[in-house]
Amino acid sequence: MSSAADLDVVVIGAGVVGLALARALALAGRDVTVVERENAVGCGVSARSSEVIHAGIYYAPGSLKARLCVAGRRALYAYCESHSVPHQRCGKLIVAQAAQAENLGSIAARAQAAGVELIRLNGSQARELEPELSCALALHSPHTGIVDSHALMLALQGDAETAGAVFAFNTPVIGGRASDERVTLAFGGAEPVEASARVVVIAAGLSAPRVAASITGLSHGAIPRAFFAKGSYFTLGGRAPFSRLVYPVPQAGGLGVHLTLDLAGRARFGPDVEWLNAAHESEIDYRVDPARANAFYAAIRDYWPGLPDGALEPAYAGVRPKIVGPGAPDADFLVLGPQEHGAGGVFGLYGVESPGLTSALAIADHLARMIEPGAERICDV
Repeated sequence: MSSAADLDVVVIGAGVVGLALARALALAGRDVTVVERENAVGCGVSARSSEVIHAGIYYAPGSLKARLCVAGRRALYAYCESHSVPHQRCGKLIVAQAAQAENLGSIAARAQAAGVELIRLNGSQARELEPELSCALALHSPHTGIVDSHALMLALQGDAETAGAVFAFNTPVIGGRASDERVTLAFGGAEPVEASARVVVIAAGLSAPRVAASITGLSHGAIPRAFFAKGSYFTLGGRAPFSRLVYPVPQAGGLGVHLTLDLAGRARFGPDVEWLNAAHESEIDYRVDPARANAFYAAIRDYWPGLPDGALEPAYAGVRPKIVGPGAPDADFLVLGPQEHGAGGVFGLYGVESPGLTSALAIADHLARMIEPGAERICDV
């Protein structure tokens, strides 16, 4: 294995968070190299999301998810406007039946603690907005939206490259060793090579715990275990029944089978929650089982009784990069630095599931200022 020149900052992973971080660090004057095992940006978790811009409603007050989602949402809307990234602030309704009134109240309280605007509606008021909706109560979130995630990632890549960042695709990390001063990484691909860096950031989505565990010299006890929760989506054949997103009360492991819209106005439902036993992300089967539609019909008809038989068509599936397993309370984003890793210059992002897309610019801002204290603050966190 040949050796490459010493590097300044290596970001492992070219999903939306890795791209946002590469952009932030390059703009702060660091020499950034982004390594990605796939042949393009955003081929992992970022390519298989619902593309929702979340308002910041569901997360524990004071948590990173709560703080970074609210700050990230504001920054993301501004970024989309300034970079002509297609998006729409369509709003959403969180709907409940009478027996779920207490659940809805808890959601409203969390949103209020995070400074997120919600409007309480009774069933009649909700149906004035969406006539085909069936619910007793609802919360209207006017700041929820949707975004073209691929266009967003291309814009972030372009900004990073303009600021001097370099991208190496088809370059998987296959191991490494860390010391107090530098980190040496081994890369696979067509021409295996080693390179050392002053700073390494693990932003590898589903692979982040495995990549961290492959680097000797780290305190592996601090690295979380990876759990994989698959979510399948189904599209609606025919006209979309709503102009806003519609979410039920959240369920364990996710936000329930909700209705989202794409920028062309087409409706899709999902994701559900299917815990996988895969030991490695390469073992994940992303195919959508058509039989899962049976449970979708029942869940959707709770808030849209008019869903016709046979209207759902398999679409795609994504996998949430969980760091807790079934039955455990949802975990916060986990950001580890040199102190936790036990080696200088190593930073890691673990469990960055929803609202990771919404939070990407704020996560990047937060981490960039951990790495480069003089980095410009773009988010009020």
